[in-house]
Amino acid sequence: MEDYHKPDQQTVQALRNIAIRLRINSIKATTAAGTGYPTSCCSVAEIMSVLFFHTMKYRPEDPRYINNDRFILSKGHAAPALYSMWTETGFIKESELLTLCQVDSALESHPTPVRVVPRTRQQFVDVATGSLGQGLGVACGMAYTAKYFDKASYNVYCLLGDGELSEGSVWEAMSFASYYQLDNLVAILDINRLGQSEPAPLQHHLDKYQKRCEAFGWHTIIVDGHSVEELCKALSQARHQPTAILAKTVKGKGIPAAEDKMGWHAKPLSKDMAEVVVKELQGRLVNSSKRLYPAAPTEDSPPVSLRNVRMPSAPGYKAGEKVSTRKAYGTAIAKLGRYNERVVALDGDTNNLTYSEIFKNEHPNRFVECYIAQQNMVSVAMGCAARDRNIVFASTLASFFTRAYDQLRMAAISESNINLCGSHCGVSTGEDGPSQMGLEDMSMFRALPTATVFYPSDAVSTEKAVELAAITKGVCYIRTSRPENPIIYNSNEDFHVGQSKVVYQSKDDQVTVVAAGVTLHEALAAAEHLKKERIYVRVIDPFTIKPLDAKTIIDHTRATKGRIITVEDHYYEGGLGEAVAAAVVNESNFSLQRLAVSHTPRSGKPHELLKLYGIDRDAIVLAIRKMLNNSANAK
Repeated sequence: MEDYHKPDQQTVQALRNIAIRLRINSIKATTAAGTGYPTSCCSVAEIMSVLFFHTMKYRPEDPRYINNDRFILSKGHAAPALYSMWTETGFIKESELLTLCQVDSALESHPTPVRVVPRTRQQFVDVATGSLGQGLGVACGMAYTAKYFDKASYNVYCLLGDGELSEGSVWEAMSFASYYQLDNLVAILDINRLGQSEPAPLQHHLDKYQKRCEAFGWHTIIVDGHSVEELCKALSQARHQPTAILAKTVKGKGIPAAEDKMGWHAKPLSKDMAEVVVKELQGRLVNSSKRLYPAAPTEDSPPVSLRNVRMPSAPGYKAGEKVSTRKAYGTAIAKLGRYNERVVALDGDTNNLTYSEIFKNEHPNRFVECYIAQQNMVSVAMGCAARDRNIVFASTLASFFTRAYDQLRMAAISESNINLCGSHCGVSTGEDGPSQMGLEDMSMFRALPTATVFYPSDAVSTEKAVELAAITKGVCYIRTSRPENPIIYNSNEDFHVGQSKVVYQSKDDQVTVVAAGVTLHEALAAAEHLKKERIYVRVIDPFTIKPLDAKTIIDHTRATKGRIITVEDHYYEGGLGEAVAAAVVNESNFSLQRLAVSHTPRSGKPHELLKLYGIDRDAIVLAIRKMLNNSANAK
């Protein structure tokens, strides 16, 4: 390349010394911890050295600076290599490396963001990695943000292992990056041949890796992963499409007994062995007066404020008007997008079903079509939300989030601020059948420690849920339904996370019914029907399933003599009923009955299915009568 300036010999030697010190420190750290992956660290030593001290532009004293280049260690088990590199920058003290994996250390076995650690040392980690195959998707979200939202110069580098290339999510990300021409994205593939229990499928056949990457539209370069000169040249090339650097490496490089040998993955060196290897590596260091410093970043990222995000006006729906909550979701995110230009929306080729098409039509430059690749969509969402650059909403059918559960789990570990909407929940989806019906989604999201689960029941509460999700930390999930239901709330109704609404009550109420979404409307119809028989029912809309407003539910159930029924368009396991059961478990003299979908459903009209699976108004009426009869008989 005519614009490539070959590094001088002093620079080359300084980079080699950094790689040697990385090996030394990774071995020391993992041996002290008695756990870790030193052989995986050793194969990437030269790659990390060149990236951090020749290629990337960043402020070493400020890892989260908005103009810095981004780095994702997708092969998260090589975390000690990352920590050792930040030791080279001066951000981490060398002595701190020896605290690896200790309970009070900021240095986890795999990279974990600063938010979940009671110290501030991991400011250089944007998202948690370690569940292999996800880092490149996150890097895609960062690169997309840089190119299309920030319109800035920073680049994104992602280091992957060859083992994780068996994960389909990697190739979803490859396809995404190529389609959107993310020429600011570089993936470095550490092809060290050996996996956990046996060699990787393609071993060192780099020509096969090259054909696969090129078939996905990536510019692909093969290098000796231990040659500083080749890495410098490859990483300095001008780019007009995403670039994959295939680095042929030796697992355990620098550890004679482990080099290119099976049986050493996830095994630290013994203390005696480590001392011998470290001494030998130290002997390879060559005195060099040249100290390397990373290049300064280009100052062109726009300042971003995600504070005070709110709707520009109250909901515009009228009482009695019938609107599906999925359509209200699309309307709401488009409305929110008018107020803040950092609101972005992603979808998985379902935008005409989730109604995110309303946002797409109004804000086309802030809509990202991820196509039918929901795992990658969640990872891209995490990347777009990293470093608080965007307010991200991603939508698809509720049932399809099941295939992305590992990505959701990692988003929770990352304490990523992403907002997800699952439409077509429950049997009320109707004729499309069980494959399209989200019936386990509440249980999935309730199990995530950082999640907030919204289940709005009309268009007004849906709009409020979107507004609240935008300012609520962690993973937010909004559950929406296919059928149109009437508006039940006034436009000025005030909503809060963890605060339920009592939507139907009298002083003579005998049973409390807790329901949400379509079943709330069934509960209201049941209450109206029973009122004619002078059987009075209190109906509560929980609004958020997590956190659940336990106090309101308990207080009102006490007022109805401990009688409570839950009704949900969800399987019995893990949904609204179990959330309420957990809330009232310590209450004496409470009688709880749960109505939910008991087995795999079939196709049919929504009202037919609600009736068939015992969650419609008639089933609620029957359950209330039975509960009251049982109470009378008990007396």
